[in-house]
Amino acid sequence: MEHPILVSETHSFKSIQERRVSASTDSELTTSSSIPKYVYLFQREYATVDPALVHYVGSDEATTCVGLVIRNRKNGMTSVAHMDSPKLVDIGFIQMLSLVVDHNSDADLDVHLVGGFEDVSPNNAKGSSISEGNVRLGGYSFPLCRKIVETMQKRRENFHVRTLCVLGHNTKNDSQGNAYPIFNGFLVELSSGSLIPASFDRTLRSPDEIVRRLRVSASYEDPSWHGKLLDTYDTKTDRFIIAPCSWTIRLVQIALSLQSLPDSEVLATCSTSPFAEGSDLVDNERRMWNYLIKHRDWRTTFPMRQPRVFDRTDEGGWKRAGFHHKDNGFKWVHNIPCNLH
Repeated sequence: MEHPILVSETHSFKSIQERRVSASTDSELTTSSSIPKYVYLFQREYATVDPALVHYVGSDEATTCVGLVIRNRKNGMTSVAHMDSPKLVDIGFIQMLSLVVDHNSDADLDVHLVGGFEDVSPNNAKGSSISEGNVRLGGYSFPLCRKIVETMQKRRENFHVRTLCVLGHNTKNDSQGNAYPIFNGFLVELSSGSLIPASFDRTLRSPDEIVRRLRVSASYEDPSWHGKLLDTYDTKTDRFIIAPCSWTIRLVQIALSLQSLPDSEVLATCSTSPFAEGSDLVDNERRMWNYLIKHRDWRTTFPMRQPRVFDRTDEGGWKRAGFHHKDNGFKWVHNIPCNLH
């Protein structure tokens, strides 16, 4: 964490002004074409992106979650994940690296970590394990960061950590002493591999926002996703292929009970870090619950357990390729369907 070169690189990242990415800022982002092409990731999702097809990839809304970027220096292939649990890291690395490296080569891989903060005292974190029973004592950010670093140490690939804007390097305090992350998101420019702090307008958190938010929560009950990052994007075709996920009536019942709570209780119940959340968290949760209550049978969203496919438009946005619906992404605390940011 305190290696001089790594600290210097991280300070350089922190000195960059956070960019608010929206349709109106597209003209500020330089590309070889007039329309920038983005890939946006929600919590628990990952995507491997080809710089020949896409200009930018990013994610935000992370508090105790960590954004992980792995980029092949030779060909620019870049994989990004929005990690939210140590339980996803082992298989998650396998998923991320499958299209980034040729396993017969010794590629040099640049790595960036952004997100997570000191959500507990550093002294408590140092004494904690990454077991589920100690997650509250050790916080959420530290066990996840530790697992990511340990996994890189154990694997045979040539990882070069370039940015480590996590934990103490990503923490600020208000006048009451409450801790907050300095940055909640990032944007990767694929042609150069450069990274900037970023937050995204709702219009760019697409496609299929609500379904993707819901899918995070539902994945806890769907055994086919245990320990895995959620498949979302097809690298070779530059399409969003949102893999199916099932949910039970239990999740619907929880949504019905949570929907009746006042906003303050929703925030306290559905976040690992209530003081650090963005202003739109409660609205995002309520929109997701409304969708779940309206679509109680998951098969109306994923008929015949088929993915929801979105093609890129000429304007750089997305359009539904098949039939059915839109909107998604999310997570939960203590068996409650909420986004674990």
